Amino acid sequence: MPRKTIIIALLLLLVPAFAGAQERVDLNVIHKIKVAEFGGGGGFGGGGGGGRGGSRVMEIMYSLTDRYGPRLTNSPQYRAAGDWAVGQLKEWGLANVHQEKWTSNIPGWQYTHFSGNMVEPTYQALIGVPVAWTGGTNGAVTGEAILAPIQAPADLDKFHGKLKGKVVLTVAAPLELPFPTTPLARRYTDAELAELVPDLIPTGRGGRGGGRGGAPGQPPMTPEEQRAFQQRRATYFKDEGVLLTISASARGESGTLFGGGAQTSTRNPDGTSTPVPFDTLKANPPQVSITAEHYNRIARLLEHNVPVKLEFDIRTEFQPNTDSFNVIGEIPGSTKPDELVMVGGHFDSWHYGTGATDNGVGSAVAMEVMRILKTLNLKMDRTVRMGLWGGEEQGLLGSAAYVKEHFADRAVMKPTAEHDKFSGYFNIDNGTGRIRGVYLQGNEMMRPVFEAWFAALKDVTPGVITVRNTGGTDHQSFDGVGLPGFQFIQDPMDYDTRTHHSNMDVYDRIQQADLEQMAVIEAVFVYNAATRPDKLPRKDLPPPTPPGGRGGRGGN
Repeated sequence: MPRKTIIIALLLLLVPAFAGAQERVDLNVIHKIKVAEFGGGGGFGGGGGGGRGGSRVMEIMYSLTDRYGPRLTNSPQYRAAGDWAVGQLKEWGLANVHQEKWTSNIPGWQYTHFSGNMVEPTYQALIGVPVAWTGGTNGAVTGEAILAPIQAPADLDKFHGKLKGKVVLTVAAPLELPFPTTPLARRYTDAELAELVPDLIPTGRGGRGGGRGGAPGQPPMTPEEQRAFQQRRATYFKDEGVLLTISASARGESGTLFGGGAQTSTRNPDGTSTPVPFDTLKANPPQVSITAEHYNRIARLLEHNVPVKLEFDIRTEFQPNTDSFNVIGEIPGSTKPDELVMVGGHFDSWHYGTGATDNGVGSAVAMEVMRILKTLNLKMDRTVRMGLWGGEEQGLLGSAAYVKEHFADRAVMKPTAEHDKFSGYFNIDNGTGRIRGVYLQGNEMMRPVFEAWFAALKDVTPGVITVRNTGGTDHQSFDGVGLPGFQFIQDPMDYDTRTHHSNMDVYDRIQQADLEQMAVIEAVFVYNAATRPDKLPRKDLPPPTPPGGRGGRGGN
């Protein structure tokens, strides 16, 4: 073999070793992190009982859910939870702990009493919850139910003059509730994980992408048209003298209800938004979400011409303060303190449950990551900063405000000095399921980095890596200005079927062993990013995005 060929062959053999050498992983530190979370005895995968190892993640979950939840953006519970989190982070010795304010269009709101009953033709207590940011009934009220599925502008004239003093069922019925033949909860199979790897898949969250349709027989509405119609319908119900409105979702079964909140702002033609006046929100007829089974019973009685009377007593409280906040805390870097690695999740929740899987998990794990790294006193070159975001459920508002303030405004895309010093952001917001891999978010340069990191964690995760994007949560705020932002692949569990935005989003649906596994993996990723010689590779800076072009950024 010629000498030149031998040299080339030797160089080719050295390339993989050289590439691997570029991504060094400290196995000793990884072991320390595992011991700190799992304990020295049983390792990962134990039962659900408390007190195993050194983990504190379930104690954090308790505080975020049972003690201070739910955490509806700007509600009294949200503020109390934020105060608790700040105090806890300071107790652990983190630096720069504070609530960083941002201005929203969202008033504080909570409901303090709810009672809903069918009183004729027979009595039945209804399982329901008031929709966020709607008014109360000013005492118990009783009214006749009427089915008026007003889902498009063309429906408004059909019911003009027919709704005064009525309790209006706003969804076409009966809702189809298929017989459940599959388990509500599941984990990814090996085959399903393998299917995640190819990049020939549309962007967005599997099973929850796409726009919102219109009523049957009506052309679908754009998100802007849907928002405008929702505001128009709220005014219509008020003008028609409606007593209150009731909705339901076919997603639920066996007493699970799903819901959201009233519209607190309107979108302007230029893409900006205008707050709905505080007094208008209070004056709009109350909205209630009830279980599909109870909704269907009422609807069937009405379809059979049986009069139905419903009684409600709803008390709600508004606070006009629309200032919100993100919870921030950090561990200063040793040799490159001006460079930054971030970890986080959204702190807010809906009010139907206590905000456990969505997203007490992401917040609790992020806090646990910071506690582990601080307790172990690991020396990290870069500063590690945690962000717990508000307003995610209303459109990633808290993280977007933070990114705009610190790194770049998407509308003009002029990076700040902090933008250049940023390394990466890691996010969890897919429920209680353990980490099975990571989305590259189109950043192929991260593949060899993540491969090396996951190789050291094969005992706790298969480490599947897919180039796909995933949407609907706060890593998008970073990715949207060209910063490396990543969301982990997690087992689906019963997130979409039972807990996501539902009254079953509670502490009891949390899987302790999975949260401990998440905390170890995220802590390792954060540590690796904070100690590698170079910042994480990033994609090209995207072009400016005017406000009107930010569709599809709803929260998860």
